[in-house]
Amino acid sequence: MKSFLDRLEEHILVAGLAVLVFIVCLQVTMRYFFHTGLTWSEEVARFLFLWLVWLGAAYAAKKRAHLRIEAFTQKLSPAVRRKADFIALIIWIAFSAFLTWKGTELTMILIKRRQISPILEIRMAWAYAAVPVGAGLMFIRLLAHLKAELTGTTEVPR
Repeated sequence: MKSFLDRLEEHILVAGLAVLVFIVCLQVTMRYFFHTGLTWSEEVARFLFLWLVWLGAAYAAKKRAHLRIEAFTQKLSPAVRRKADFIALIIWIAFSAFLTWKGTELTMILIKRRQISPILEIRMAWAYAAVPVGAGLMFIRLLAHLKAELTGTTEVPR
């Protein structure tokens, strides 16, 4: 049974995507039929897309639903494949930690510079915070997968 947080995360991602599609369709309709545009729509869509990508990547990491090329690993024996998957998981954990670190650095720079978006006039740090938040969530979820691998459990704690 799915926990409240699982459902909440799914609903946030679905609602965000629905809002994104609505905003883009509204902008296209305004430009095509009324020969005018919404000044804020492109910026909102861009920032929303950025957050959806990073939160979606973290969600996919939790579900082990990221794309992977298995042509090479499928030819390996089960024991070697398990080791290769373990090494790939370690590399993925290191990469997500690196993204969290560098994303946090970038966000802190933007906070110090007080950079403001041109149309919405919000701090750009809010948009770029999606990188460390999403990568940090991914890092935590990958650590849960690593723990499951090391303990031999198949169910990853949520």
